[in-house]
Amino acid sequence: MTGARILGLAVAAVMIVGGAVVTYLGLSYDGGVGGETAGGDRTLGTLGPIVAGLGVALVIVVLQRRR
Repeated sequence: MTGARILGLAVAAVMIVGGAVVTYLGLSYDGGVGGETAGGDRTLGTLGPIVAGLGVALVIVVLQRRR
């Protein structure tokens, strides 16, 4: 595996994990006082899956790239 592929997979992993974290924060599953939710942030709840999806697309592109 070349260095470029390893770098691409590392960036994709960061995007996927980062997207999941941003989605989690945007949907406010962390709860609030007394189990109440804070309501979340619609922008973060939307951007998280987009970033994670682009990370998955990057994995596909890196793994299917011809030598």
